[in-house]
Amino acid sequence: MRIIYMGTPEFAVKPFEKLADNFEVVLAVTNEDKSSGRGKKITMPPVKKAALERNIEVFQPKNVNSSDSIEYLKSFNADLVVVCAYGKILRDGILNLTGDNPVNIHASILPKLRGAAPINFAIINGDKEAGVSIMKVEEGLDTGDYSLVGKTEIGKKNVEELEEELSEMGADLIVEFVNRYSKGNLNWTKQNDEESTYAPKISKDFGYLDFTSMDKNYIERLSRGLTKKNGISILYDGNRIKLDEIEVSEGKGEPGEVLESSKYLEIATKDGSIKAHRLQWPGKKMMDAEDFFRGRKIEKGSIIGG
Repeated sequence: MRIIYMGTPEFAVKPFEKLADNFEVVLAVTNEDKSSGRGKKITMPPVKKAALERNIEVFQPKNVNSSDSIEYLKSFNADLVVVCAYGKILRDGILNLTGDNPVNIHASILPKLRGAAPINFAIINGDKEAGVSIMKVEEGLDTGDYSLVGKTEIGKKNVEELEEELSEMGADLIVEFVNRYSKGNLNWTKQNDEESTYAPKISKDFGYLDFTSMDKNYIERLSRGLTKKNGISILYDGNRIKLDEIEVSEGKGEPGEVLESSKYLEIATKDGSIKAHRLQWPGKKMMDAEDFFRGRKIEKGSIIGG
C-alpha cells in the first residue's frame, strides 16, 4: 500500500508517523517553509520535519494543483492519498490521482463543524463531545461521505489538550481505515447537509472580549477554545492585555466593570463575572495576577469596553 500523505501542522504529525510505521508512505506533501520572528528565521512545517527524520521524500509546491505538481505526484504510483490539515484546497487533478478519492482526517463529528477550526469551535460552542471523522475529499468543503468516526468528551479540556488527544485518535483511525481499505472492508455514510455546521478560520482579533454581549460561560469556553498564542484579551488604556486561567463567578456590576484587581482580575459580565488568574502585558510573558499587579494597575471601577 503506497501512500502519499498531505499535511502541515503539529496536529498532522502523529497520523503521519503512525502511517509511516505501518505502511509505505512514499511522499509527504506539505506547505512551504515560513520566515517568522524579528530575525525572519526560516521554520519548516512539523510534517516536513517528521518526514525528514524518517528519510521520506518531501514535496512543498507553491501550487499543488498545477499540471507540473500533478505529473510529479503521479510518478509515485500511489494507491491512496491521505490528507490531514494540509491547508490548501484540492482540485480535480488531486481528487482523481489514484482512481479513488483522497481521504481526510477531519477533527469533528461530521456533519458538525465543517471548516478550518473544528477543535476550537467544539469547545467555544459548548459541545459535549469532539471527535475525528475519516472522510472522502470532494470539491465541497468537508462534504464527502465518511467511514470511521471516533468521539471523546470535552469536559474542561483546553484546545491544546483536545488537539493532542484528537491527533492520537486520528492516527489510530487512519491506520484502521487503511487496513480495511486494503481488504475492501469499508462502509460509507452520506452526510446530512441539513445538520451541518461551520467552523471558520479564527482571526487574530477573535478573542477580544465584549462584556455587554458575551456571558461568563461563553468567555470561559472562549479562553479554553483559543490557542495560547491568540487567547482572549481586553483593551485597557490602549493596551491589549491577554487573560488566562478564567474562572466564572457571581460578581455584580455594570458589564465590563473592573470589580477586583489584586490577587486576580475580576470583570463583570451581563450575567455575573469572570476572574482571570493570569495576565500578559504586550511584549511581556504571561504571569500570575499578583505579580502582574505589582508592576501595573488596572483601576477598580473602570469600565472595559467592547
